[in-house]
Amino acid sequence: MTIANFDETLKKYAELTIKTGVNLQKGQEVVLYISVTQQKLAHLIIKEAYKAGASNVMVKWDDVFTAKQFLENADEKHLTEVPNFKVEEANYIADNRVVRISVLSEDPAAFAGVDEERIAKKQASSGKALRAVRLATQNNDLSWTIIGAADYAWAKQVFPDLDKEEALDALWKEIFKTARVDNDDPIAEWERHAKTLQDKAEWLNQEQFSALKYKSPRTDLTIGLPKNHVWAGAGSTSADGVFFMPNMPTEEVFTSADNTRIDGYVTSTKPLSYSGSILENMRFTFKDGKVIEATADKGQKVLNHLLATDEGAKSLGEVSLVPDPSPISQSGIIFYNTLYDENASDHLALGASYPFNIEGGTEMTDEELASNHMNISQTHVDFMMGSADMDIDGIKEDGSTVPVFRNGDWV
Repeated sequence: MTIANFDETLKKYAELTIKTGVNLQKGQEVVLYISVTQQKLAHLIIKEAYKAGASNVMVKWDDVFTAKQFLENADEKHLTEVPNFKVEEANYIADNRVVRISVLSEDPAAFAGVDEERIAKKQASSGKALRAVRLATQNNDLSWTIIGAADYAWAKQVFPDLDKEEALDALWKEIFKTARVDNDDPIAEWERHAKTLQDKAEWLNQEQFSALKYKSPRTDLTIGLPKNHVWAGAGSTSADGVFFMPNMPTEEVFTSADNTRIDGYVTSTKPLSYSGSILENMRFTFKDGKVIEATADKGQKVLNHLLATDEGAKSLGEVSLVPDPSPISQSGIIFYNTLYDENASDHLALGASYPFNIEGGTEMTDEELASNHMNISQTHVDFMMGSADMDIDGIKEDGSTVPVFRNGDWV
């Protein structure tokens, strides 16, 4: 590692994760999901959590080698059945509002070559069995955050022309930069950044557009927005009233789509790393809120399995606006990781809507959310479709239009 003051910066990153990412409160429990290759960062996060008053920190170590061996060799019944202790653990996390920290560092193509059918079966069973913690997270019942950490395989994917160590250093530098840890006071910098995005969300909430119209050389799509939808940006508030930052980095403001009013076509503008595979040049055609055709130049089988997850996977749950001049976009780097790439581009999400994206949504049942045209699904997968030549108009109830984006930036 040749980065100056790396250990000091990594410590600041861990502190930022605890104080800004999840805004940990005294007495709260924490669960940390992290790779076995990130022990140094894990130990720093654990130390900062206890320093902030955590009552307990549970660590869920992830190992790509073990996961791949399981997918390739396990008896099929283990792909379709989740052990009760994992279900009980998910229920415990949801019921006790355990703070969740997820650290992403895995190889974007970790499961390339694994039978897509086996991956799909494992994801489907896990999605159903671990529903409680997924819903608690989507509903902001608990505080949660997702951050990144550099690892060799991911770094070589992002910087293929550099040698192993140089690539690792380069990726860490970008992670620190996008998380604003390279500032003297990253916590204060995040407060300023959050205010900027919240101002954009406030303007959109005042406008209450009926729909958004996206137009570029690759996309011509109209997306309806539910009545009383809520735009959010750079921060959420948990059921306990704690303000936290779900994603670091983040450059977006987002709301839910009306899953009955989506028409036209859209083309992805960046690769998507999903389920250990990379999907490229995806094209979707929508009619009356549903995907009626979907193709990909790479990853077609994986895309087919994603859309077959359930009925909700064929519609949109999230509409996000990200200006092309965002720092991540201007870096010109493709990270092959949605946490980063979605913050370089306007993006949409196939699958579940977030209940907090409609007034009163966190108090609604699935049936009530569905009656308000919010999408219900056990999956939520973002794909990037923005560009420097993207124009977006807001369509009012009376049919009049208001420019929102021109040439990929806020008007």
